[in-house]
Amino acid sequence: MVVGIIGIVMIFVSFTSAYVVRQGMPSFDPRTNSLVHDWLAVPLPRLLLINTFVLLLSSAAMELARRQTARQVALAQAAAIPGVSLGEEKQIPWLALTAMLGMIFLTGQWLVWRELAARGFYIATSASSSFVYLLTGMHGVHLLGGIVALLIACAASLLRQPLSSQYVVQDVTGWYWHFMAILWVYILCLLEFVH
Repeated sequence: MVVGIIGIVMIFVSFTSAYVVRQGMPSFDPRTNSLVHDWLAVPLPRLLLINTFVLLLSSAAMELARRQTARQVALAQAAAIPGVSLGEEKQIPWLALTAMLGMIFLTGQWLVWRELAARGFYIATSASSSFVYLLTGMHGVHLLGGIVALLIACAASLLRQPLSSQYVVQDVTGWYWHFMAILWVYILCLLEFVH
């Protein structure tokens, strides 16, 4: 997981570098035969704030799922002791909630793209709008991979895999999911504050 996260960090470091360099770089205008600064500020839709809240909420749900399974593992070990009896406790489907919130986030991103297009900001409108689509789209692709991992973790739970195996899958998925939330906050701050 660490190697994968480092690779993703490197991708977004290179995108950040290109974003900052391209902002200050003029481009050649063939009509005027001169260099012009063509960087247009892209007004970000307010829906991105709601999307951010949804993703942070999903990260909290992922942590609760991870902790719930860790508790189950600890209780299963205690229940293995002769003479110890533990009552059944209600399990909240935190993993399913996390996956659902992740899909809501991706749907929200699609709505943000539609709103940008309605305002006249397409991928090819300007370099700045291209970067908005590139950064949010790459994050969306990586988040979709996280949703697949969440669905695998849900399947392990539904198929009654050993609790220790479920915990490992949820722990690894949880670290990736938290990383995606932090990366999203970084991307949003980059797009909003780096001008």
